[in-house]
Amino acid sequence: MERDVERDGGGAARRAFQPLDGEERQRLAARAADLTSDLADLSGIALTWVDTSGIARTKTVPVARLEHAAAWGVGMSPVFDAFLLDDSIVSGRYAGGPVGDLRLHPDLDRIVPMAALPGWAWAPVTRYTQEGTVHPIDTRAVLAREVERLADLGWSARAAFEIEWVLSDGEGDDFTPACNGPAYGMTRLTELSRYLRDLLDALAKTGISVDQLHPEYAPGQYELSVAAEDPVGAADTSVLVRETIRAVSFDHDMVASFSPKVLADSVGNGGHVHLSLWREDPAEGPVNAMTGGHGPFGLTAEGEAFAAGILARLPALLAVGAPTVASYLRLIPSHWAGVYQCWGLENREAAIRLVTGALGERGRAANIEIKCFDEAANPYLALAALLAAGRAGLAEKASLPEPMAADPAALTDAERADAGLRRLPETLADAVAAFERDEALAEALGPEIVDTVATVRRGEIELFAGALPEEITESTRWRH
Repeated sequence: MERDVERDGGGAARRAFQPLDGEERQRLAARAADLTSDLADLSGIALTWVDTSGIARTKTVPVARLEHAAAWGVGMSPVFDAFLLDDSIVSGRYAGGPVGDLRLHPDLDRIVPMAALPGWAWAPVTRYTQEGTVHPIDTRAVLAREVERLADLGWSARAAFEIEWVLSDGEGDDFTPACNGPAYGMTRLTELSRYLRDLLDALAKTGISVDQLHPEYAPGQYELSVAAEDPVGAADTSVLVRETIRAVSFDHDMVASFSPKVLADSVGNGGHVHLSLWREDPAEGPVNAMTGGHGPFGLTAEGEAFAAGILARLPALLAVGAPTVASYLRLIPSHWAGVYQCWGLENREAAIRLVTGALGERGRAANIEIKCFDEAANPYLALAALLAAGRAGLAEKASLPEPMAADPAALTDAERADAGLRRLPETLADAVAAFERDEALAEALGPEIVDTVATVRRGEIELFAGALPEEITESTRWRH
């Protein structure tokens, strides 16, 4: 659960993706041809995108086909925007049905051989229409657009996802913890030391900068933190890290789950997001707005406004950050899941935790941690929505309420009422309703995404209508 956000952990922020014309297709083909020789020892490239339900989907091409894929894309139905986590399909105003085609274009700057899958490389894609324009429900492009909008205001953001997962070495679909040591205990490192060693080696060879790895609270659970980078890069990295973990786990005859709730009576997997706001100073270089100011605990006015914009919209943001029915089995008071709409200095029960870092490195390390999100979220969509909420807070010059210095669940009802504390939505349905009402998110994400998110969420709600917690966890534990 610990992490500091690095200022220089990733690549430069991407500009929003432009339409493809003949000249751009030729440039992409030439660049891909140059890369092919470096990938000659590999067989195929897995091209991935993340759907509305938070599942990484893929098509693959042989390395020899990369040049054509870069210029002209790889065909894929748009129906996957309307897939539920059980692979059933719903239909909304903008997604669903058998008609249509998209083209998957790999990001050539992000192609990387996967050490955990010998013979394979990986690349995230942006989905275009056949006319060469970006698909309006492509969440990677939507995130790039939000990065650009923030840049137009003179700001940039750094982000990273914490990755929590549990390991099972049981038979079939049941969950049997692969290790039995105590939470955070050295025993749990010793039990699976070869697995963890191979994982760290695979991530290093894949170019992932790991900050730390430790046993977590739940049986069989671990957590890994990576260096922060630009938001698009951070979302890409979260996908690559999870697929590397999955591959190394299979190689050790175990199965990894990133589901928000693997067992109904156990702690779930969080997907905490770390986020900081930056500006470029001509004299000082990059300056972190989350420290060095005169606001609460050193926040600058802009850093406070950015955080306040997110805090105010957390009920709506849960529709993208805690997007499954199982997510609300995880959001339990006093489980460090941040179920109350509040913030606090190093408060792990607040929905937003202000992380200052140690004295002397706060200019590098200060950030906010959004604790109520989980790994069923599409990371591109989650970050796009967070940036949009923060940008709205900047425009409003919003301020934060009084910080919470205790576990909100330990207060009496009267004390919570006096403090203005509210529970975040306790059901996916309530989060969706808040999401559809939020004007700032609607403007940023567009009607296609808003309608599709709401349609897919309601489809999942119907899918699990009347199901017991045990039935929900059994149905979802191996889907993410």
